[in-house]
Amino acid sequence: MAPGRRIKKWFESLSPASGRDSHRISQRDASDLVPVATKATGAAPSNLSGNAVSQVPAQVEANSQATTSSGSAYRLDSKMANEYLKKIERFRILIMGRANAGKTTILQRVCNSTDEPEIFDGEENKIESDIVQGTLTRGYHDIQHELVFRSNPGFVFHDSCGFEAGSAQEFDQMRNFVTERAVTTRVNERIHAIWFCIPMTDCHRTVTAAEQKFFNECDTRHVPVIVLVTKGDAMYVEAIQELEDEGFEIEEVPEMVAKKEGELRDKCLGHVKHELDRCKFPPKGYVSLQKMNRQDADCTSLMECTANMLNEEGLQRLLISTQQSSIGICVTYAVDKTLRHYMELGFEKNLQVDVEILEGNLLSWFPNCGVNN
Repeated sequence: MAPGRRIKKWFESLSPASGRDSHRISQRDASDLVPVATKATGAAPSNLSGNAVSQVPAQVEANSQATTSSGSAYRLDSKMANEYLKKIERFRILIMGRANAGKTTILQRVCNSTDEPEIFDGEENKIESDIVQGTLTRGYHDIQHELVFRSNPGFVFHDSCGFEAGSAQEFDQMRNFVTERAVTTRVNERIHAIWFCIPMTDCHRTVTAAEQKFFNECDTRHVPVIVLVTKGDAMYVEAIQELEDEGFEIEEVPEMVAKKEGELRDKCLGHVKHELDRCKFPPKGYVSLQKMNRQDADCTSLMECTANMLNEEGLQRLLISTQQSSIGICVTYAVDKTLRHYMELGFEKNLQVDVEILEGNLLSWFPNCGVNN
């Protein structure tokens, strides 16, 4: 029996008994893609050409500590929300962090690639690699440039290279980019998340003055920032040194090394959280990453944290269906966000399920299914 028929047969068994009131779920009623906005930040329509332009809401962060916007919140109706989300073609991320924080390696793991990204100028014009390398050698970086991997063109990345070195001009350029791209009415230019990389290679200066400046002065209320504590495997050597200082013979208790390494990572992460949570615009989430230099490195925790920080289910769906790190994440979100919702409607509210809509919504969480919601 075809998969669709099996699903249909199972859900037909959930239909209300004859003689009882029932309703059919329409696609509009079943949709949870309702962006949240505040009246203070709603963007006005624009006649600018090029990318699709629409009156769209600014993202509202999940962390209430950073919420200072005045005005009551409102929701778009589901039809308007669906139209807004249909205009978003790719998931766009700004990656930040000091040099040697492992940013490129993380992007390669996320996109399942060992190649360098192709770089575009924002108008879909490719920038030749020799020009890019020349500008990097001279210390010049353009945050407007788009980094795209051939292995997964559904992601678009921007790199904030430069401001961490202390340049006031480049910090202002980065801040303007964040504040503008977080609320732009050109929906295909809007950034959906920021990954801020902080390496564990020097735990005594884990949070620098430049990083504190970003979280105190850059308004990120409309885009979620996730701190990626990178190079956690750097704690291995420090763990051995501490155990030897305590008089242990490492050859005799190898399991203690892993335990001590975990303790040091937790301590370092706790220090980062303590420092940044006190800032004016603190991060929305934290992820500790290890062994990202390996091609089989696991990006599941990064994808899950990023998805959980998004306030719109449509953006969660876009991210989960774009990532290629784990099919398990697709299954989890398809079950938790879609199947569970329909089961509750069927069991608790005696609503008859439209099987075709259910199948489409389930498949939309998976990559390369060709399903457009």
